[in-house]
Amino acid sequence: MAERETWIILGATSSIARAFARLAAADGADLLLAGRDEADLERACGDLRARYGAKAEVFLFDAREPGDSRALAEAAAARPGTLNVAVFLGSMPEQTAIDVDPDLAAGVIADNFSGVVSALHRLAPLLEERGDGVVVGVGSVAGDRGRLKHYVYGASKAGFHAYLSGLRNRLARKGAHALTVKPGFVDTAMTWGEKAKPLMISPEAAAADIMRAAKRRQDVLYTPWFWRWIMGVVQLIPERVFKRLSF
Repeated sequence: MAERETWIILGATSSIARAFARLAAADGADLLLAGRDEADLERACGDLRARYGAKAEVFLFDAREPGDSRALAEAAAARPGTLNVAVFLGSMPEQTAIDVDPDLAAGVIADNFSGVVSALHRLAPLLEERGDGVVVGVGSVAGDRGRLKHYVYGASKAGFHAYLSGLRNRLARKGAHALTVKPGFVDTAMTWGEKAKPLMISPEAAAADIMRAAKRRQDVLYTPWFWRWIMGVVQLIPERVFKRLSF
């Protein structure tokens, strides 16, 4: 009989997270959906139970509240079998809004970096102890180079990428794994109101890419795949030229 498997999903009300949770439930995994909107999380759990007969539960989690990370680790420790964690949590206010009110930066950094690092660093020992499990950290191509339009957001994602790289090295020594995901344009709440982009993909397509990469224990995933080459070109632009660009 296969060992019981749980996916802990942080930021579970995002569009990609919902699609990813459906894939995990279809595979027979238990789900712990974590986020701030209890009513929305309850609806998501109800959908997973109805569609797949999944064991799905709600966990209220706010990356800006340190006590929530400790409580999450305690709840995870009580679950048997393999523990997997997927981080879809994040926020991206307009850079112009942060420029007007610099206090907004602290929330962006907590949502995209420091708050999720606090949670993952408490969960990592559980994966090491059990000698298995996968961490999926969803960053962004914006973290590959600071851009005028979203440089506070990009900086927080760049920090998350660096953390995941170190965590991957740590977990590999105990049989667990960490995957860094760098999505390009995905049709989510963060892109609502913007004109449709030719390189934009659906949340379902992104989730399928992520699940495949997690199962293969891939180190870094750009989704769609061509963003690896796009960002490779962006990183090669000399700084004297790049600082004149407005994208």
